[in-house]
Amino acid sequence: MKQITTLLLLTLFTVQLKAQDIAFSDSVQVSLITCSPGPEVYAKFGHSGIRVLDKVNRHDFIFNWGIFSFNTDNFYYKFIRGKTDYLLGVQYTSDFLPEYKRRNSVVWEHVLNLRPNETKRLIEQLMFNYKPENRQYRYNFVFDNCATRPRDIIMGSVDGRVVFQTSFESKTYRQAIGDYIGADTWLRFGIDLVFGYQADKNMPQLQSMFLPEILKYEFLNARISNNQNTVTRPLITKTDTLTLVTSEHKEIKASKLIEKPFYVFAILLVFIALLSAYEIVFDKKYNTIFDSILLLVTGIAGTLIFFLMFFSVHPLVKYNLNILWLNPLNILAAFLIWSNKWRIHLFIYQLLNLILVALALISVAISVQTFNQATFVIIALLLFRYSSWIYRTKRKIIRKSKYKIKQ
Repeated sequence: MKQITTLLLLTLFTVQLKAQDIAFSDSVQVSLITCSPGPEVYAKFGHSGIRVLDKVNRHDFIFNWGIFSFNTDNFYYKFIRGKTDYLLGVQYTSDFLPEYKRRNSVVWEHVLNLRPNETKRLIEQLMFNYKPENRQYRYNFVFDNCATRPRDIIMGSVDGRVVFQTSFESKTYRQAIGDYIGADTWLRFGIDLVFGYQADKNMPQLQSMFLPEILKYEFLNARISNNQNTVTRPLITKTDTLTLVTSEHKEIKASKLIEKPFYVFAILLVFIALLSAYEIVFDKKYNTIFDSILLLVTGIAGTLIFFLMFFSVHPLVKYNLNILWLNPLNILAAFLIWSNKWRIHLFIYQLLNLILVALALISVAISVQTFNQATFVIIALLLFRYSSWIYRTKRKIIRKSKYKIKQ
């Protein structure tokens, strides 16, 4: 609810600007704004914007590409498909900053070292983008977001080109995103689950700036060069801090066991291992209820991955090898497992599942795709149940065959 309220308030505080009604003086100052990550999921990666400050004409605006509404028709369906439209909004700086101060985020202002004609060109681009017919854009978490839009407009406004530092720490998309969401969290587990092997490719330097803090770091070390590379100047002249982290920062709570998927699944794995051993050693009744739930849950997860792979335009979700062990057909198997007449078919199906799980592990071993650490615990759990089911079903088939021979 807090997230929804925040975004709705953000929309209410946008300014309705008209290019013909706005005049800027020659002393106007343009800055890149960077907001540090916040505790909420939607704020985990920080935020960027462009500030236009004209003290002569008393204009102080922030151009913000992070506006969207939950009231959009079929919002969640569009979000899953990657077809969410965001808006460029303009806010008074005095309205923009309090929200980040409340969430205890630092807001940095990086003043751009632009010549008058470059500043004029940049502001013209901002006003053009803010026209009603242009302000809406198709949001893309990696390739078109609140950080890439300011980056592109700033770089496109300079005379010559922006030259970035040559020493660049190359990371994969998965690693860079993982730096913001923890090593063993449910958010990290979910993101690793829906990301395919494209997320394990190293990011080009320019593309890495889809994360606001990386954009900030690269801009601080960048220079503007003329086309002949004979004259250069810093892209940023100075950096100011507009909001500070207060000393009354909330005490960090110790993570609960249930908040760590690796340990949750590890406990479940021990239980499953004991259950499987008990069934085999004491020849007890096969636990159909538990396995039906296990097949149903993994099948639903696999269906979501399948949908994202083939029907979503989200980046990095294509070609996801998690689908090898999260088989969408497990949904059907979850119901067929209750019928004895499908026993032979399911026996073959579970053998196929074992092969698919093995292929998934091989893909990790040869570095095709990285799996979340908790994934290996689930895979071990599935191997226990698949193997147990195959062993017990095989024994039942053999017994039935012997009985028919005696008859």
